[in-house]
Amino acid sequence: MTSPGTSSQQQPQPENHPALNSSYYTLLGVHPSATPIEIRRAYRELSKLYHPDTTTLSKAIATAKFQTLNEAYATLSNPQRRQSYDLTIGYSRYHVIQVPTNFNQPLSKTHPYPKSSAYLDPTDRPLSAGEIFALFLMGLSLIGCLFLAIFIGLTRSGSGVESIQPLGFLIF
Repeated sequence: MTSPGTSSQQQPQPENHPALNSSYYTLLGVHPSATPIEIRRAYRELSKLYHPDTTTLSKAIATAKFQTLNEAYATLSNPQRRQSYDLTIGYSRYHVIQVPTNFNQPLSKTHPYPKSSAYLDPTDRPLSAGEIFALFLMGLSLIGCLFLAIFIGLTRSGSGVESIQPLGFLIF
C-alpha cells in the first residue's frame, strides 16, 4: 500500500508557483495535470486516513481535515469547477505564451533581437524574384482585362448608334 500523497507511478512535481504550494492539488498529493482517476484514487486513500470514524486523530482535527479534503475533491472532480479553480491559482493545462511580468513597461531603445533574426518585418527586406514575378503577372492580367473589356465594347456597337423611335409616333 502506498503512503498518502504518493501513487504507484511517480508524479511530476508541481511548478514553483506559490499558489500551487497551498492548493487542493497539494492537499490531495497530485500534480495539477493529474487525471480524474488519479484524483479519485488520492481522495479515496486520504478519506480513509482522515475520516473521523477511522482515524486516530482527535475528532475536531479529523473533521476539519476531512471537510477540507471533501471540498478539494468536489472542486477537482467537477470539470467546470476545476477549470475555474485552475484559473484562480494561475495554472494552465495548455502550453500558451504567458504575459511577461514587464509587459506594461516601455521598451528599451535597444532592440533585444539581432537584425539577422528569422522574424523580420515585411518592410525590412526586398521582394524576392517569385514575388516580383507574381506582381508582374497580376499587373499583366489587369491590363489584359481592361483591353478585353474595351475591345468587346467596341465590337458590340460596331454599326454605330441606332435611333429609337418612341411608341405612338410612327413615321412612314
